[in-house]
Amino acid sequence: MTPQDAVDRLNTVLAHAWMVRTFLKHADEIQEDEGMLDVPRTLYDSIRAVEPALQRGDPADYLRRLKGKLPKLRRAAEYFNAHFRAFSPHTNFEMAALSLLGLVRQMEEIFATLNWDEVIALARARPTGPEREPGPADPIDQIDIPEM
Repeated sequence: MTPQDAVDRLNTVLAHAWMVRTFLKHADEIQEDEGMLDVPRTLYDSIRAVEPALQRGDPADYLRRLKGKLPKLRRAAEYFNAHFRAFSPHTNFEMAALSLLGLVRQMEEIFATLNWDEVIALARARPTGPEREPGPADPIDQIDIPEM
């Protein structure tokens, strides 16, 4: 799988994550619990972290950033799966838990099929300095998200 193919597949996976995030963001059941609120926050942080690289057309940076977010995404999915029943046994919450675990698994599978030497070579080949078009400033780089 080429780095660009991986970005395309991962971006589709992140679209699913965005929908789970939206559901959880508006779920009244979890609004008073900081641990559960960290789940949609982690999803938001991870999705927005790769957006500048996607807009610049920089698959190496996209993959590097998202791979770095994967442990937090895994922890958030596992936390939600372990605790959602205390807030609601509704099928929507059960399906959100399955979706989160599934999207993390899909991301891991995509990352496992990548030729990382190709990604590194792509990163080294991208322009640096004045010939590189500057992308928009990434405010996510300035935010410190606490570990769960």
